[in-house]
Amino acid sequence: MNDYLNTKGRIFDVQKFSVHDGPGVRTIIFLKGCFLRCRWCCNPESQRHEIETMTMNGKEKIVGRDVTVAEVMEIIEQDRIYYRRSGGGVTLSGGECLAQPDFAAAILRACHDRGINTAIESTGFASFDKIEKLLENLDLYLMDIKHTDSQKHKEYTTQPNELILENARKIAKSGVGLIIRVPVIPGFNCSKEEIASIANFAKSLETVRELHLLPYHRLGEPKYEGLGREYAMKGVGSIPAEHMDLLKKTVEDTGLKCQIGG
Repeated sequence: MNDYLNTKGRIFDVQKFSVHDGPGVRTIIFLKGCFLRCRWCCNPESQRHEIETMTMNGKEKIVGRDVTVAEVMEIIEQDRIYYRRSGGGVTLSGGECLAQPDFAAAILRACHDRGINTAIESTGFASFDKIEKLLENLDLYLMDIKHTDSQKHKEYTTQPNELILENARKIAKSGVGLIIRVPVIPGFNCSKEEIASIANFAKSLETVRELHLLPYHRLGEPKYEGLGREYAMKGVGSIPAEHMDLLKKTVEDTGLKCQIGG
């Protein structure tokens, strides 16, 4: 009856007591594997499904481990009291949880079976049948919309955006809570016009009322060196707070609620 608890998947991190990526206090489960290769990615160790070795502060760290849903739920259950008090729950992140749809769907089902709120942080870049597996037991979809121009999207992420935008429309019609999130990246999408274009697309999704702007940061840069990879955004500085405030107002002018940070 509960055979889905034996479903196996690959994770690379668990973050407890998070107040981001969904309401209340949350446990974030980071799944390995992603379809995109965003230049600014702060979790490069998440991109490949393979288990890797990353050197940080002179020490080698194994990135990735295989677990069952039952083992994940043991971790999640440790903090149930905090979910209840804060209205929190569990968020699947990555990487991209749609790269492991059966595993992700089984975790969400197990959470709902136990009355735990669920969310995913996802690019939406997958066939919609994979997304549908998750929607049945999903309370909140935090969906990245990085750009409305497909050519520029592909230039910075290696993939076009048509499938992402199409899936956003379908998710908006599903009845699942949907918040659009935009990583604001210098040279890519940080102009007022580009953010306005994304906001207007989000506004066109009838059930979307909220958009989050996520300012670019370089916290993941040391990981690239630790993995023996080149960081494509090397030397790129952060976005001034005044400009982020301008972009926030740009979003709010469309009628959407907006916040800076997730």
